[in-house]
Amino acid sequence: MQTPIPISLYDLTREQLIRQLAEWGEPAFRARQIWHWLYQRLAGSIDEMTDLPRSLRDRLQQAYALSRMTVMAEQHSSDGWTRKWLFRLADGSEIETVLMEYDGLRRTACVSSQAGCAMGCSFCATGQMGFLRNLRSGEIVEQAVWVARALRAKANGHERLSNLVLMGMGEPFANYNNVMEAVHRLMTPESAGGFGLGARKITISTVGIVPGIRRFAEEAAQINLAVSLHAATDALRDQLVPINRRYPLHELVAATRDYLRKTNRRVSYEWALIDGVNDTVEQAKALVELVRETNAKAGVNLVHVNMIPLNPTGGYAGHASRRAHIQQFRDVLTRAGIPNTLRVRRGIDISAGCGQLKAEKMPARAAPEKQASG
Repeated sequence: MQTPIPISLYDLTREQLIRQLAEWGEPAFRARQIWHWLYQRLAGSIDEMTDLPRSLRDRLQQAYALSRMTVMAEQHSSDGWTRKWLFRLADGSEIETVLMEYDGLRRTACVSSQAGCAMGCSFCATGQMGFLRNLRSGEIVEQAVWVARALRAKANGHERLSNLVLMGMGEPFANYNNVMEAVHRLMTPESAGGFGLGARKITISTVGIVPGIRRFAEEAAQINLAVSLHAATDALRDQLVPINRRYPLHELVAATRDYLRKTNRRVSYEWALIDGVNDTVEQAKALVELVRETNAKAGVNLVHVNMIPLNPTGGYAGHASRRAHIQQFRDVLTRAGIPNTLRVRRGIDISAGCGQLKAEKMPARAAPEKQASG
């Protein structure tokens, strides 16, 4: 008979934890203590929760696991600024999580929302591996907690996670409820015993799930939205981002326009620059018109274009744009007054860059297998 997979404490909402402790006859303040250990003190095991009586710790260990993720491998980029972890989940699924460090205090976790992805973007390694399943809210939260714990250990408690991007494996809006539950839990203020990430420090990226964008506009939160556009004509976007066949550009622009109008929050159009494919002057001019249309119909000028040269993946033959083509593309946007940024590629040598996550066994510098937390 198969042993049932234990529920993680990170799978519980605060209300569920309170109800569970009440059923056990525990006083209400115990929930605050446990929550504090989970989200502020980042306990590595239930036994570390030393202000709980032994009887309660034993009961928690019998009913729950602190983590359902096992660290299979860890890699560090040669520049020392990027780390990637391969996690195995309780059912055997595997996901990857990335930490990107920057000068100053910015420390960003790139977390996964699904094991695999069903969107099938041609240049994305995750899309090439196919879809396995949605992650539970606790599995999304645990990735952020693990990165925060790693930062604290590295700097003797003096570094903390400052930003979170849901740009790892999976399409966040295809797992909407679990993603938003995880995000809202991570946003719980420190004053309430929570993790304390500010909404403006969190970015959710979608390839263009129109119903998800419309639903997200109703959240009344200051969370950032990024749309992985990559092409400004339906003919090209159908090839690069197949979901465009279901939600073509005119529908995506309409949803983005309504989002801007309702939230008055900036939207980033993401663009992976592929040599000879979407880095042409024609695509740049089409993108200018698309941005202008989005802004004009929303009555604001809040669309920003984020570009990054394509990262290599084994299943796609395209290459990163050449410097001259990138400059030419940017010049078209800049002359038209479109705000744009060229992002630096990070973690390419350990396949931790945008579009490279594939949950494969990591080669050199792999960490020994260990439990993410006890």
